[in-house]
Amino acid sequence: MAFIGNQPAESFTSFATQEFSTSATTSYTLDHAVTNENEIALFINNVRQQPGSGKAYTATGTALTLSAATASTDTMYCVFLGRALQTVTPATNSITAAMVSNDLISGKDALTSAPADTDEFLISDAGTLKRIDFSLIKGETNSPYFRATQNSAQSISASTTTLINYDTVGYNIGGGTYDTTNKRYTPGVAGRYFVSAWVFIKYAVSTGQRIDLHIRKNGSNIIGARWRETGDLDGANSAFVQGIVTLDDNDYIDAAMFQTSGSSRSMDNNEYFTFFEGFLIAST
Repeated sequence: MAFIGNQPAESFTSFATQEFSTSATTSYTLDHAVTNENEIALFINNVRQQPGSGKAYTATGTALTLSAATASTDTMYCVFLGRALQTVTPATNSITAAMVSNDLISGKDALTSAPADTDEFLISDAGTLKRIDFSLIKGETNSPYFRATQNSAQSISASTTTLINYDTVGYNIGGGTYDTTNKRYTPGVAGRYFVSAWVFIKYAVSTGQRIDLHIRKNGSNIIGARWRETGDLDGANSAFVQGIVTLDDNDYIDAAMFQTSGSSRSMDNNEYFTFFEGFLIAST
């Protein structure tokens, strides 16, 4: 149909109401302050009451006073005539950024811990708002991760592959297991891991003698490094091996050493120089 002015939005209008829990009293408290009793319509047992002094009720502020006490069996409610509530459906694309309050999301709504995997976020997909679970966008956490050191110095025999005695756990986070008896780590989570083994060994070698250091997966060498002397060396050497390995949740890794000095050599158990560590870089 024709109309003058702007086209009205589709809307539903209602009035604020209040239901009372009745008792043998003439005094009640309103949910909303009013100037006088003419701003409310009061119903007792579904019969509208007459407002005004000397009549059924008076009201000012939030105080409602009846001329006669109600009974606990009565039903009573009022309609706030000056508090019309209107629900309007905005036209498509009519809400602009200027209409959104800057404090729409405030401190009282802030999370106090990390989101759960099922928590949802709003994203713009080529201009279309969509929701997405946190589990799909949180990325990797580099967990599990571990670090182990030596409690006491270890002797490494010549020309013998020797399991390195990383027997003290510095930290083990994220569900993996470090076995201090067998000096091995089982991740508990399948993925690609960055792993590193370092030793500091008191060494006296001549030309051609060497140190081999390996990280092993399920007992087999998977990453290795070799130091071969080109001249006489008397003192101490720091040796290390590191790289990326792919592990199933129940695989294990450890580290072993082989040296050809002709006699046993002692490792320095300083935790800054002799350690075994690793962390998840991508789950599989």
